Amino acid sequence: MEKSSSKLDSDSIKNILTLRYNPTKKSKFTKKTWKDFIEKSSNVSSQVIENLICSNINSAIRNSTHTKTSIALSSGVDSTLVLALLKKACPDVKINAISIKFGDSVDESKHAAKIASKFDIDHNVVFIENYLKELPHAISIIKQPFWDLRWYHVVKKAKTLGQFLVSGDGGDELFGGYTFRYKKFLSLTTKNSSPIEKVKAYLQCHERDWVEDQIDIFGKKLHFNWNYIYKQFLPYFDNPLNSLSQVFLADFNGKLLYNWIPLNTSFHNYFKVKPVTPLLSKETIHHTTHLPINLKYNSKTDTGKLLLREILHKYSLDKLLIKKKQGFSVDTMNLWRSYGYDLCDCYLSDARIVQSKWINKDWIQKHFDKNNIDIRYVNKFLGLLALEIWYRIFITKEMKSTITL
Repeated sequence: MEKSSSKLDSDSIKNILTLRYNPTKKSKFTKKTWKDFIEKSSNVSSQVIENLICSNINSAIRNSTHTKTSIALSSGVDSTLVLALLKKACPDVKINAISIKFGDSVDESKHAAKIASKFDIDHNVVFIENYLKELPHAISIIKQPFWDLRWYHVVKKAKTLGQFLVSGDGGDELFGGYTFRYKKFLSLTTKNSSPIEKVKAYLQCHERDWVEDQIDIFGKKLHFNWNYIYKQFLPYFDNPLNSLSQVFLADFNGKLLYNWIPLNTSFHNYFKVKPVTPLLSKETIHHTTHLPINLKYNSKTDTGKLLLREILHKYSLDKLLIKKKQGFSVDTMNLWRSYGYDLCDCYLSDARIVQSKWINKDWIQKHFDKNNIDIRYVNKFLGLLALEIWYRIFITKEMKSTITL
């Protein structure tokens, strides 16, 4: 999509509907190469990382005239650690924690409340019954067709609580948080796997992003070919790095750079909230990308974020964490049953993206009314809903961004 959102870019549509991000779009952060992930013998310890995070927080907040800030608190490793170091670095700043509770989804706000209480800060829970209700407004802000826009609700609430919004963004990509992905990737590959075999294995680890008949989604204007997707990932796996370092490289250059950072930045700018992301400073990125894998991930115990966990243990905070964190996640299947199906039925039954031959009507009709529909297809239908809304706002201009669904 063009920045002005006045034109459709076929590569962008193919990427967004297959990867759930668009690597053809410019990123605020520099894309990394395999050389940036070469492991180096390092004296980097958990104390070095702790000092870096505190320094990053200090430089962003402590010298400000504003005495209030908010923090996104999901009760996981990253947000809990950043909260602890925020209190340490800025003891006089009033902190408001923000958690999101989605209707018919796992409620982690109770765990977040315990953590907020531990640090004696106010805890604000934003309840979202219909996750898709404000989708047109959110899409009008980011100017791209994405539906999973939880950060919109976080930043919207943060606007009412202060100038800053602190988060633990980047923790998963830099410190080894995607343990389920590492374990699966290692099970699908060997030391003799070719680069293209590794690319396909990596995409298998993201199977919720695409469907078996992905090629059939697209209409006559879009000539989808899996080789186009594979080609984008080959540089991450055709290099001398060890397999897991290759995965870390691909992860850094994926959703972090081309989904979360640009979309979150758009929301921050719109609501005039200053982001504070201490895990994503240049210094932190430089140190962590070169860290040996064994300081990030333990394959025997399938445990990630080892250095961050050391810091939490130092302050006796590790016991506060929940074992399986969702991270502001909506239950996609419940969302589909409650609101998604009806909204997709309304907008896709007479879709402009079908009429203009970008999307294949036969694919929609084939899968839409299936009993026991797979979550992967639900994700894809919600992606098409976002594309249709984007199209009606920016192309046909028949939909106002202020409308609620």
